[in-house]
Amino acid sequence: MKRDPRAFLSDVIEAGRAILDAVNGISLDDYCNSRLIRSSVEREFITIGEALMQLSQRDSALFGEIEQAPQIISFRNKLTHEYVSINNQLVWGIITTNLPALMDQCRDWLDHLERELP
Repeated sequence: MKRDPRAFLSDVIEAGRAILDAVNGISLDDYCNSRLIRSSVEREFITIGEALMQLSQRDSALFGEIEQAPQIISFRNKLTHEYVSINNQLVWGIITTNLPALMDQCRDWLDHLERELP
């Protein structure tokens, strides 16, 4: 059975929350010095990228409405396949700048779909 597109949006939101929880109250230096936190954050970003990749296959129109979704999938691929070249400052910047906007956008779409679909 195919998953409803709302499930993928929920996955993005939940993974985003986990990332924000993991970095709550820490600095960039703390992040860079904690392999445990970096691993957790990277794993959740992989989940976000995979959820968006699955969404692209299930609902291409909705996928097209998610800003920077192709770049997020590309970031997921880099985390998965080019892990030795991960720039921790770049990841931190994505957490602090891009992630909240992505989560807001997914929440808005999820709310919209909840009102429209049974």
